Amino acid sequence: MTDYYNLKVKSVVRETEDAVTIHFKQPLFRKVKYKPGQFLTLLVPVNGETLRRSYSMCSAPTLDSTVAVTIKRVEGGKVSNHLNDHAKSGDVIQVMKPMGHFGTEASKNKKRHIVLFGAGSGITPLMSILKSVLFYEPNSTVSLVYGNRNEQSIIFKEKLTEYKEKFGDRFNLVHVLSKPSENWGGYTGRIDETKVVNILNLLPKFSEEDTEYFLCGPHALMDMVETTLKKTKVPEFKIHHESFVSTKDPKKVAEELKSFKTHKVKILIDGEEHQLTVPPDKSILDVALDEGLDLPFSCQSGLCTACRGLCKEGKVKMVEGDGLSHDEIKEGYILTCVGHPQTEDVVIEIG
Repeated sequence: MTDYYNLKVKSVVRETEDAVTIHFKQPLFRKVKYKPGQFLTLLVPVNGETLRRSYSMCSAPTLDSTVAVTIKRVEGGKVSNHLNDHAKSGDVIQVMKPMGHFGTEASKNKKRHIVLFGAGSGITPLMSILKSVLFYEPNSTVSLVYGNRNEQSIIFKEKLTEYKEKFGDRFNLVHVLSKPSENWGGYTGRIDETKVVNILNLLPKFSEEDTEYFLCGPHALMDMVETTLKKTKVPEFKIHHESFVSTKDPKKVAEELKSFKTHKVKILIDGEEHQLTVPPDKSILDVALDEGLDLPFSCQSGLCTACRGLCKEGKVKMVEGDGLSHDEIKEGYILTCVGHPQTEDVVIEIG
């Protein structure tokens, strides 16, 4: 059964014109335990319909007394607009337990360089990571390269400036603005390969073993940064990224589905077995929900990994797999929301 919390909103902070941070009170007894970089899935009633959306936490475990998520408006987004306009102190919102494999855990004995690249609301999980490392790894350095439109659109602008003043050389803060004001003295334009190379050359030098890179923002940005890092001989396993939006072409997905066949799938959850018949035009999750199974899910586009399961037998094809790491895929993990059985003997364990 999916694990839920009912969290009370302590405060709502307006970060920018189109972004708010919702601070939830930690429950008195059943604390929300999470790792830096993870996300929460909120179940939000909007016009009589309960919608699920995943939002990365910007709070840091142990350091922050509240659990916080930052939500930026999305054009036409039912939940992001609803929360930006109506969320208030005292509201109670149901959330799923924290999930996600993006991030790193701080340790006071580590001495390393954490390099963060982000743009827009991609700062959210990066903020959780940078706070954890700066406060709990006294020998480590954090560098943040953060792209935005202008000064007014920088989420956490004051907090980032405060951390720069507090931590000095341990925190390198680089803003890149595409349309800044006339008196802006920093980098202008978009984050591109030339800027990435120049900035990397200016950052403190740590060994390859002691340097890790975390990327969160638009796909084009992350792809460019990852490609640039690889050109500079950064190993792939040192580069981590978090995606908020799928880039899969719906037409190509529809064409791919035409080649699939109907197969039976056995789901193992909470010690019970459930037999499903999955047609070509539906994912394993679609059929499970139709049958009334309480499977965990959120984005339904193969990104958040809330619906992750272990394929113990048979073969499953995912039409979008960006949410899983190469190691997870090798170990047999699949995402039920974009998973389609390819053989008749598929067995998937959830949880």
